Amino acid sequence: MDINCDLGESLNFSRDEALMPYIRSANIACGYHAGDEHIIKKTLENAQKYGLRIGAHPGFDDKTNFGRQEIDLAAPELRSLVRKQLEYFQKLAGKIHHVKPHGALYNMSARRQDYARIIAEEIFDFDPNLVLYGLSGSMSICEARRIGLKTCSEVFADRAYLSDGSLAPRSRTGAVLKDKKMIRKQVHQMVKGFPVETLDGPPVQLRAETICIHSDTEGSVEIAKWVREEENNEQLRYISFN
Repeated sequence: MDINCDLGESLNFSRDEALMPYIRSANIACGYHAGDEHIIKKTLENAQKYGLRIGAHPGFDDKTNFGRQEIDLAAPELRSLVRKQLEYFQKLAGKIHHVKPHGALYNMSARRQDYARIIAEEIFDFDPNLVLYGLSGSMSICEARRIGLKTCSEVFADRAYLSDGSLAPRSRTGAVLKDKKMIRKQVHQMVKGFPVETLDGPPVQLRAETICIHSDTEGSVEIAKWVREEENNEQLRYISFN
């Protein structure tokens, strides 16, 4: 089990660094949906200080909407979007462990075979040793495995699910979990392999290889501390926050 967190998405370096002792993998924004060269370099410096796995976190070129608005791109545009961010990030980071798409790009690749296939192919072509972090049970994971790309199935500590295994849209009431008791219950379900409750129907079974919590979730540092403590109590190896 791994713990990951999306970082480098603002100038809040103190909050990002406060999360780092409790996570294993850092997904760092590549400057398109958020961040810039200064933010990336500072986040990398802190992440390396804590010995974290370094991952690229590419998103749509849309800072206005924080990369959370879906954009329908033609295949060449999508390939270019992913490749440019990987190339730019590698120049700053050096060795990369994994890639995790951000926001709308992540969700579209989770359900659309064309997006999933193109993203997986671009990552594999860039470096076949990279690991794709993708939504558990999604098209993203299936397409990556089909071409031989390594994967890590991701679940979320602070996001509610729908019965088809997708994340509930942020526009839906209850999509972002804030109550610690609810988060605790969901994390227990995930790490113990139990079905996870959903907003619209029966529980869904998820494969959990990495757990994510968003750095911009209210109380994210406190949540990270608690999840890490639960990890130790359960004698799990790692926990990951987004």
